[in-house]
Amino acid sequence: MKLKMKTQSRLEVLGIYLIFAIMFVVIAYPLLWAVGMSLNPGRSMFSASMIPDNWSLEHYKWLFFDDPRGRYVQWYKNSLIVAGFTSLFSVIVAMLTAYAFSRYNFVGKKNGIFLLLVLQMFPILMAMVALYLLLSLVGLLNTLTGLIIIYVGASVPMMTFLVKGYFDTIPRELDEAAKIDGAGHMRIFFQVILPLTKPILAVVALFQFMTPFMDFLLPRIVLRNEDKFTLALGLFNFVSNEFDNNFTRFAAGAILVAIPIALVFLFLQRYLIAGLTAGGTKG
Repeated sequence: MKLKMKTQSRLEVLGIYLIFAIMFVVIAYPLLWAVGMSLNPGRSMFSASMIPDNWSLEHYKWLFFDDPRGRYVQWYKNSLIVAGFTSLFSVIVAMLTAYAFSRYNFVGKKNGIFLLLVLQMFPILMAMVALYLLLSLVGLLNTLTGLIIIYVGASVPMMTFLVKGYFDTIPRELDEAAKIDGAGHMRIFFQVILPLTKPILAVVALFQFMTPFMDFLLPRIVLRNEDKFTLALGLFNFVSNEFDNNFTRFAAGAILVAIPIALVFLFLQRYLIAGLTAGGTKG
């Protein structure tokens, strides 16, 4: 009986390791190909190899220094601007809206929560015709400001519902204790509740920071001039134009997209751990 249990346990462990190995191959193989392609000399995808014989950093150098129009640097700046402001305003809107739904009773609260659930079911692309006309009407078409507004607005239903769920887990006794000590609504929010919500706010900030780097469709619709492009849209032109099939340069540019996302993740991870610790001691 014991031998049978040990055999079954070993098979389960072996199955878990096998799943992890398959997942590693699925994730690592395309990444290794992208890194290898970015180090291959020349511009053709068909002559590139995953492990180049004569590797070179010429494509990275070209992106930042040798491109006469400096397109990649400008796209990088545009993406950082859009990602930074989208992340900031999404966090502000989500935490204020979620706090109101979580802590206050008002007319239409139940219907408002139901509306948030319904809005999550519809992708933002369904409203792109209306948004395109609206941005054109107010003069924000082909601007980074218009793109930021769309990203922030599209994040409201999902992020508000996500943050509200976290607010609901914070005991209301903390609010009542602060009120007994004479604290007002704003002081309770900023000094009592907000320090405990760092983990979920870090998640919102990271998700919203990643979106502009990964999204292609919305910038394709909103932006027209090449100097306004984000990285996803700009890099697409490297492989889509008839006489500009720079697959190796595309790979180099795509690899560099991960740098700001990784830095933001490492920065927010520190606040995530600090927020969890603070919540455990104060709760």
